[in-house]
Amino acid sequence: MEAIEKKIKLENISLLDLFGVNESYLSIIENRFQSLVFARGNNLVIKGEPDEVKTISLVFKELLYMLKRNGKLSAEDVSTVLNLIDVNKVTKSDKSSASENEIFEGRKDLVKARTPKQLDYYKKVQNNDLVFAVGPAGTGKTFLAVAMALAALRNNDVSRIILTRPAVEAGESLGFLPGDMREKIDPYIRPLLDALQFMLSTEKMKILMEKNIIEITPLAYMRGRTLNNCFIILDEAQNATKMQMKMFLTRLGANSKAIVTGDITQIDLAKDSMSGLIEATKILRDVKGIEFAEFSDADVVRHPLVARIIKAYDKFSD
Repeated sequence: MEAIEKKIKLENISLLDLFGVNESYLSIIENRFQSLVFARGNNLVIKGEPDEVKTISLVFKELLYMLKRNGKLSAEDVSTVLNLIDVNKVTKSDKSSASENEIFEGRKDLVKARTPKQLDYYKKVQNNDLVFAVGPAGTGKTFLAVAMALAALRNNDVSRIILTRPAVEAGESLGFLPGDMREKIDPYIRPLLDALQFMLSTEKMKILMEKNIIEITPLAYMRGRTLNNCFIILDEAQNATKMQMKMFLTRLGANSKAIVTGDITQIDLAKDSMSGLIEATKILRDVKGIEFAEFSDADVVRHPLVARIIKAYDKFSD
């Protein structure tokens, strides 16, 4: 559906009052929708698909009324209006509740759990703060993790998403590579970017990354941080060393959730280094609040050849 642009004239309205300090109120709204919202002169501009633009217009109409009536807004006001608008939208369109396997309404398609193992994975993430997703390529571990993170951000369950991977080939020392930090780590984070680009428009993704609402960083740069109110994904965790894995797992802060994904058949570490993912699955297997979603070649959802290729390699290894 073709995007449209709608303008709402702002008369005697402070953008600081409407958008919040550091645009915190605006971020709550942007996280819920795909559309872009920004100020241009004395106009509020909403750009996106017609139905969503209409919904966001209703949100701001109510917020402007509350601001003029009360002289101020709060984050709670914004969340209340969003929830009311969503309820009204569902009631008016007589929609049934979302299926239990629906994860995130992406830019290109609705992201769903498509196999029993994927549904089990989704439920474990909903019910636990730390989940390990282990299995071969093509089973949807990373793609669904990104979808679940975006859903949590949209629902304001978290305020940030942090995506990280080990940069094994560069030995975690990226300084000698050309370009800025983003260009240096781009080869390592490409699968994460591909997933984001499937679910978000280019403009939306750019804004979220510029505001640091979505952060992509090498695993080595996580040391010393405490991550509160975040959804954190460690991808390709089979290439994290034992020390790196322990360091990452102890970054988890208040109101945060983490997913660790990896394939223990594709370890690129030096032969004398044990994978932190393998060690973690042994140490943490029985820890309360931690769950493991384990996939096999039978769960591959890419091209049918991928499952057969994995089976052939497994047979050769045996």
